[in-house]
Amino acid sequence: MKIGILMCGAFPQNLQEVTGNYDAMFQTLLNGQDFTFEAFNVFENQFPSSVEDCDGWLISGSRHGVYEDHDWIAPLEDFVREAVTVARPIVGICFGHQLIAQALGGKVEKFERGWAVGRKLYDFGGVELPLNAWHQDQVIEPPEGAMTIASNDFCKHAAIIYGDRAFTVQAHPEFGSEMIEGLALTRSEIVDDPEQITEAILNLDEPLANEVLGDQIADFFRLNRKS
Repeated sequence: MKIGILMCGAFPQNLQEVTGNYDAMFQTLLNGQDFTFEAFNVFENQFPSSVEDCDGWLISGSRHGVYEDHDWIAPLEDFVREAVTVARPIVGICFGHQLIAQALGGKVEKFERGWAVGRKLYDFGGVELPLNAWHQDQVIEPPEGAMTIASNDFCKHAAIIYGDRAFTVQAHPEFGSEMIEGLALTRSEIVDDPEQITEAILNLDEPLANEVLGDQIADFFRLNRKS
């Protein structure tokens, strides 16, 4: 099964030398699932020729907001809607989570309570899973027909399922401690919350449920579905 990774940004070179870019991290997350991968820098308007070029799609995070005026965001929303229509499964992480919601009629905003940074606990139907976060924007209103399947006190719509068509997560299951440490050291000024940064660094050695989410994503891609 071939998974197309739609890249919505790139990390600075000094971080990439430690962790790799989004595509490398997703390939690590899904290692052993018998997938092949191809990355497309959609933030540079490098789009696939068709939604049928790959068996499934994964939209990455980004430093941008889905509501910002960038010429690649509207075409990416069109791509999402077409993928949903023809039953090409699509997964969104952080920015991708928000972009899919917006494309399908939901509402995304810069959250009034600020940032979520580092290891957070999320309630997945009664099961608490620890995942790394790095975001201020959130899905405020999911699209009609979507189902929220994970949340916490800070992030009401932390994971959303759209039938068998899309599965999205606000947190970053592809982020290990190295990425959070790197972001805390190089981008703490955008967070403007020293306590969040301190807490994130103190929790770097705590366990994460990245493998659990990786398995859930892989299982979603492999669902039998009809167009």
